[in-house]
Amino acid sequence: MSGWIDLNGQRALVTGGSKGVGQAVVAALLAAGAKVITSARTKPDDLPADVVFCTADLMTAEGCALLAKRALESMGGVDILVNVVGGSAAPGGGFAVLDDDLWMREINQNLMAAVRLDRALVPGMVAQGAGVVIHVTSIQHQLPLPESTIAYAAAKGALATYSKALSKEVTPKGVRVVRVSPGWVETEASVALAERLAFRAGTDYAGGKKIIMDSLGGIPLGRPAKPQEVADLIAFLVSPRAASITGTEYVIDGGTVPTV
Repeated sequence: MSGWIDLNGQRALVTGGSKGVGQAVVAALLAAGAKVITSARTKPDDLPADVVFCTADLMTAEGCALLAKRALESMGGVDILVNVVGGSAAPGGGFAVLDDDLWMREINQNLMAAVRLDRALVPGMVAQGAGVVIHVTSIQHQLPLPESTIAYAAAKGALATYSKALSKEVTPKGVRVVRVSPGWVETEASVALAERLAFRAGTDYAGGKKIIMDSLGGIPLGRPAKPQEVADLIAFLVSPRAASITGTEYVIDGGTVPTV
């Protein structure tokens, strides 16, 4: 990757960089020569030595402000902002079990973290006339799963709409905004989910993976994406090789979404 993508001299902020897709993005951008700051609620033991880390809860306005301040203090601003952080802790049971607190939790994590960080850092990109913002959405804004991810899917749908509007505003000022929409990615969290489903069904991990794929209507590729595959796509999109790409969405789901 580092021989093909050159990010030397670029300052990058990656949210959720302690595991999963975020961790893979941090590694990919470092390998391409970028200086990277990342955040999570807990500092990981295996964080690369040359990564600046900020302990912050991005579900709160205070956590976002803290991370933005740290980025400005440690790097003087950012050229690349990758909003990875997201997820869902909502229980199963459909719409009726989602109270206001759960809705706000999903919205704060999957929409407002990106909105707040963009508001703090994109003006600096506009001032310098250059920058790239990546919003990691989800195929669930097109393919929501009503049993447990209604609020998550709705928040990601709002993120996609917001991202498109932001791109129309700031692209003429030199800042590209791109969405990356993963399907099922084989992260630590999804492995744990497959193992739980396998245990309940009396099967093995492969059987648990099949349960998840069946719930999605199947994955034509036959497997989930790897975090590194999503990270490689993001590394390309933030690089000068993608200089004409803005305002659009790149789906990386193994063919899961069955429509055009």
